Amino acid sequence: MSVNMKLSPEIAIIEANTLTCMGLRGLIERMMPQAVVRTFNSFEQLMRDTPDMYFHYFISAQTLVEHSAFFVERKEKTIVLTNGTTGTPQTSHFHTLNIYQNEDNMVRALLQLQQYAHAHGRHLPQGMRKPISGTTASTDPNGLSQREIEVLILIVRGLTNKEIADHLCIGTTTVISHRKNIMEKLNVRSVSGLTIYAVMNGYIEADRI
Repeated sequence: MSVNMKLSPEIAIIEANTLTCMGLRGLIERMMPQAVVRTFNSFEQLMRDTPDMYFHYFISAQTLVEHSAFFVERKEKTIVLTNGTTGTPQTSHFHTLNIYQNEDNMVRALLQLQQYAHAHGRHLPQGMRKPISGTTASTDPNGLSQREIEVLILIVRGLTNKEIADHLCIGTTTVISHRKNIMEKLNVRSVSGLTIYAVMNGYIEADRI
């Protein structure tokens, strides 16, 4: 029982907007497939559950204002969903996540929150810790070659195909070929998906993307 709990941290999303809940839940499940993500449309629904069991709470700013006493005691576990980059006095002592950004930026922000909120992974549950640079071509779970890993890292860092080609001293068509092979091997079709894979497998730190 204790092993399963370590491998399956539970995360709560408390937000009245159902679409926000669904979208955030999908992103978190892609990033942390071991996690169990539960959604609640109100704080009252959370309280009818088991409110202290959660590893993280993603909450709306309104929920924080109305129920600050509960979340102040759990501020290291709480991420407040905001409608922009400007904070408020109520959110200044909490981790925040701007939900009005595109998918790639949202993924980067979530990965950085995950890394910094847990001292670069040291406080993450067992089974979710990924050592930086701990995976090589010989151990890549999807069979990426060393060159493909190099290309993957540069894609995630935001370089164009030409910039990657110049950096690795190879042709642009070769970069495009590597990029296609990477996406086929990983069954991923977006930069955000590549970003999740690169960070979660220890190829790059979240603060370098």
